[in-house]
Amino acid sequence: MSSTAIRKNKAEGAAQPEPETSRPRPERHCSVRKTVEIVLDSWTFLVVREAFFGVRRFDKFQSRLGVPRQTLSSRLAMLAENGILFSRKGVVPRGHEYLLTEKGKDLFSTMLSLMEFGDKWLTGGEPPPLTLIHKTCGHVCHPTTVCAQCHEPVGAREVSFRDGPGAGFSAFEVKNRFRRSSDTTLLQRVRPCSVARSLQIIGDRWSFLILREGWFGVRRFDEMMEKLGISSNILADRLSRLVEAGVFRKERYGGGDRFEYRFTDMGHDLYKPMIVMMRWGDRWLSEGRSPLRLRHRNCGQDFEPQVVCSHCCGEIAARDTDYELTYQID
Repeated sequence: MSSTAIRKNKAEGAAQPEPETSRPRPERHCSVRKTVEIVLDSWTFLVVREAFFGVRRFDKFQSRLGVPRQTLSSRLAMLAENGILFSRKGVVPRGHEYLLTEKGKDLFSTMLSLMEFGDKWLTGGEPPPLTLIHKTCGHVCHPTTVCAQCHEPVGAREVSFRDGPGAGFSAFEVKNRFRRSSDTTLLQRVRPCSVARSLQIIGDRWSFLILREGWFGVRRFDEMMEKLGISSNILADRLSRLVEAGVFRKERYGGGDRFEYRFTDMGHDLYKPMIVMMRWGDRWLSEGRSPLRLRHRNCGQDFEPQVVCSHCCGEIAARDTDYELTYQID
């Protein structure tokens, strides 16, 4: 291979034999990053989803998800360690139940926002696999992410941000705790779900953090690699997946063979679960000191995102919902 070809491959992120590192490095404080490190592993989040469906026992989690015992055990232990689930002795002899804490219950909005995205973009023209019923108003509803101040829908183009009281930089250590499964269809093997479909696109730490940098205005390969401290082969792989999924599009710049990665309309819609997840991190992981403040340009107010019922516009809580499935489960 010529030196020109080597330089071209490096510039555009061709896979290089470079391992993912875990070196501490300065990084902008970010509630999303803290949240991602806990809950965005796909199996972990689907365990939380099943807890919202009322699953409590180990064997039931395993049968519903089709997950290996060791994998499930490690995810349950991590969720308990981080205060999202707690275990208690169940009614089954020698059995334990796993229940959501208040911290865990507050993840319901993140699940709903991922459902909102998946129902819109990932059903392939078929009806969504789950119909949500808001018991407060008694109607079928669609989760809708809105500004808590004016109650109007929010999107990436209508929101600006600035530093909050928790802004700053500190060393951040990448924790390679769980390995991403190469077979993403496993996530829907037992229970089809718009959340699972969304996680097939963004359900690992790096993909979501690449999206975060995109919303900060970072569009070029070398700048993404510098901002994230990510190896070139991993960045190239994740960008390729996001382009293939329709989240990014590649555009040439500078008159050569270099590209920028820009959001599609589908990609812009991923901003909603991003900021809902940020709200959860602000509440539970940042000691009330938000690193960023969001402002809704339409009403001119600082806001938190809320996920509300499309019918009555009331905020949706797990205890106030029921659902109907469009498929059969055992």
